[in-house]
Amino acid sequence: MQSSPQGFTRKEILLVVAFIAGVLAAWGVSTYRKVRQHQDDQVVLCEIRQLSAAADQYFLENGVSTVRFDQLVGATNYLKAIATVAYETYPANYTRGVTITVTGVAGTRTVTYEP
Repeated sequence: MQSSPQGFTRKEILLVVAFIAGVLAAWGVSTYRKVRQHQDDQVVLCEIRQLSAAADQYFLENGVSTVRFDQLVGATNYLKAIATVAYETYPANYTRGVTITVTGVAGTRTVTYEP
């Protein structure tokens, strides 16, 4: 009569370790994506706030209530440049007191700012 083996084999331990590593990797990727998405949204919101402040300054200096994007952003304008971080699209016009909506953030999301 043969005695039964005791403990786990190397293959069984290796399979369990590989499974745990896979679960941790999946969890890490999911968390990374959420953090990255939040970071992108915050950068876009910061850019919107800068555009809003530039528009307010333009309104005060020129006595108007609407301004175009190209009047705010440029080498000699209120903001030197707006760097896109997630392929977002900024509005072409800004009106005093109207919510600013940036679309296409990472192709799917929208970020808004109410001045």
